Amino acid sequence: MHWIDPESLPETRGKIVRFLLNPHGEIDGFVLDSQQVHFPPHLAKKLARHVTPGEVVRIRSVKPRGANMLAAVCLTTRNGVVILDEGPHRGGEKPAKAHLERKPMDSAGEVVLSLFGPKGELRGALLDDGTSLRMPPHAAAELAAYLAPGAHIQAWGHGVRNRHGRTIEVDEIAELIDAPSPA
Repeated sequence: MHWIDPESLPETRGKIVRFLLNPHGEIDGFVLDSQQVHFPPHLAKKLARHVTPGEVVRIRSVKPRGANMLAAVCLTTRNGVVILDEGPHRGGEKPAKAHLERKPMDSAGEVVLSLFGPKGELRGALLDDGTSLRMPPHAAAELAAYLAPGAHIQAWGHGVRNRHGRTIEVDEIAELIDAPSPA
């Protein structure tokens, strides 16, 4: 997104609630108040170095149609550090990805937020225990009812856990039959 002038975009302020991880364990965004903000994984280390959950930040972003998310182009920390998406391959060199070993995992709970890709395509859900569930867009589109806020589900797959959170790449998903009913 390096071709977009961030000064031309609206500014949103809010508190970072938690980081979101992609299936490789890299930060690819965060929850800002109650909205997903997507950041490309090539900025993961810089984000982790300069912001923490609980911090109030300012972002300039674009909003895809039909998705409760923002695709960030620029973030400014409370200390004035600017994190700007200038594209993934500055200098022609690809950064080495540090992939964590994925292990069998499962999680159950209530969906609190649907998760989207940078162009607004449904890609998973955030559960009330903080676990991110991820899947390819075609699978997510077929399983949209399971990924909607308020759904009670259980998911199985392979995932990673690190100091920034937990994410599972979903192999199987089911509705929780014995989930508590709303009061």
